[in-house]
Amino acid sequence: MATSTKDQIEVAAALVRLYVFLAQYLDRCFDEAAHKGYPDSELQAHLTDTRRQLMGILAVNPVVKKKLTEECDRILTLGASRLKAGAADMKTREAIKAERAILKHKTIALSDLVAVFRALE
Repeated sequence: MATSTKDQIEVAAALVRLYVFLAQYLDRCFDEAAHKGYPDSELQAHLTDTRRQLMGILAVNPVVKKKLTEECDRILTLGASRLKAGAADMKTREAIKAERAILKHKTIALSDLVAVFRALE
């Protein structure tokens, strides 16, 4: 099945949204202002909806779908560990910082890709 530029933009933009929501989730583990400024229920709803949408799209490629599922689960588990353990757990804090850096780089790269795709339309 051939994909259009619109389809490619949709997939890349959904990935950007997912990575932004995951980054916001991790940010909330460290910053009380971020936690208060964006209701948990709203963030969780956006994260769940975007993840569900992507899993449907990625059904055509089980390898990528599995990798994304593992990445999301790992990030959500790290965040939950941080919230449960508090500020004292430096190992979890460092792991979250590393995941946050990866999310930042992926978001930047995918955002650039979306911009290029949109310019081609």
